[in-house]
Amino acid sequence: MHLQFAELPVSDQDRAKAFYTEKLGCHVVADASMGGDRRWIELGFAGAGTALHFVPRQSEAPSSDPVLVLVEDDVKGTVEALRAKGVEIVTEPGEAPYMPGVTVAEFRDSEGNRMVLSEGRG
Repeated sequence: MHLQFAELPVSDQDRAKAFYTEKLGCHVVADASMGGDRRWIELGFAGAGTALHFVPRQSEAPSSDPVLVLVEDDVKGTVEALRAKGVEIVTEPGEAPYMPGVTVAEFRDSEGNRMVLSEGRG
């Protein structure tokens, strides 16, 4: 058993697709019409088996809690690269209070979703 995709709430599919492909390096797994102005969009990360699937956001309020944890070997370097691309950094890299020795940071995507960037665990 495995996860095929995780649903991510977005207000604007095109804006979200641009953010994830241009700023986070995702590739398009699927982009097909579902009728009307909605599309089925799945994006993948290099080397990952689980994709992101955009679903309509139920509220315009951005998430106050993180909705995804993305794993990266160099959290500090990735934060600097994201900052250079104009990504909002919510918390600077630092040790995770819940996991001593692991560096984490948080950022927001184009849709206001709060994301954790975490070092891999061994």
